[in-house]
Amino acid sequence: MGSIAIDTKRIRYAVVGVGNIAQVAVLPSFDHARENSELAALISSDDVKLAELGKRYGIQHRGSYDQFENVLTASKAEAIYLAVPNTRHRELTERAAAVGVHVLCEKPMAMTVEDCEAMIGACAKAKVQLMIAYRLHFEEASLRALEIARSGLIGEPRFFSAAFGQQVREGDIRTKAELGGGALFDMGIYCLNAARHVFGAEPIEVFGFQSGGDDRFRGVDATTTAVLRFPGDRFAQISASQGSADVDTYRIVGDKGDLRGEPAFTYQGDLKHYLTVNGKGRETIFTARDQFAPELITFSRCILGRAEPESSGEEGLADVRVLVAIAESARRGQPVKLPPFQRSRRPNMAQEIRVPSVGKQATVHVPPPNR
Repeated sequence: MGSIAIDTKRIRYAVVGVGNIAQVAVLPSFDHARENSELAALISSDDVKLAELGKRYGIQHRGSYDQFENVLTASKAEAIYLAVPNTRHRELTERAAAVGVHVLCEKPMAMTVEDCEAMIGACAKAKVQLMIAYRLHFEEASLRALEIARSGLIGEPRFFSAAFGQQVREGDIRTKAELGGGALFDMGIYCLNAARHVFGAEPIEVFGFQSGGDDRFRGVDATTTAVLRFPGDRFAQISASQGSADVDTYRIVGDKGDLRGEPAFTYQGDLKHYLTVNGKGRETIFTARDQFAPELITFSRCILGRAEPESSGEEGLADVRVLVAIAESARRGQPVKLPPFQRSRRPNMAQEIRVPSVGKQATVHVPPPNR
């Protein structure tokens, strides 16, 4: 099967995996990405989802994972949005690349460094683009926080803390090791990614602690807390849980002031900043937006312009290598040092794209992840 030529100014996407995140956020976001992106196909193992969602969005090209390549060819898909369990990211990325299709992959990129490197290699060999779906890299509140941290307004950032947690539903994929579940990779990645970009550096040492929680969790962490050391004696403390009350916050503390984000990481609802400088405080509200259409718009621009996205496979690897080290540290009960790793690009305000919220969406054959 040969590569698919791009002969249109609107990139055709197949959404692969139509679970909760795809139904409530990804699929409706195509309406806001019409300038250069369109939904062309759906791939799932659930025939009911395919039939009902196909009817809702007017999509004729639908099929199972066994029909993956045939659906991509029949629909003339030029890119996929990969929203399957984490343990399938490598397989389906390699299959897409092999037929010349670009890949926009949900985070975490994979569960191992080896899989990340294989995905990068497969896409490079096939000369297709690979982008990891870091939605907050295009969202104003997150980008403003990085701008404040870099500007000197709160002085030199000295430490960062973040917590992201919820009560996950029993039986959810996040409770299953074989599907890449666990709090660290699912929720801790948000805290880690923010810390890396607040400091504009990569951690050099981590110390992780994990607990298994109750009977909902089989072979995965219910809660993870980690301390990260960055160059220049800067520190981050991150906590993620799928067995806690809802929490969604970060705090950047400099030598002149601090910035707290709360809510900080959600895609449903407003985000808020609480800035304090020299004892004087200010609150800023960032109205809820569609955080997924900007990913599609950006990736399509990169495909059409033959430019590598900032949130490339290298960015995905940068997070996964640290997540793996945190899990290793927790198993060993001692700190783990990380080898040097350089990122040439960081998120910035130029990446912001504003589109309105998609609102509440009805779902098919999928319960919400939390209780």
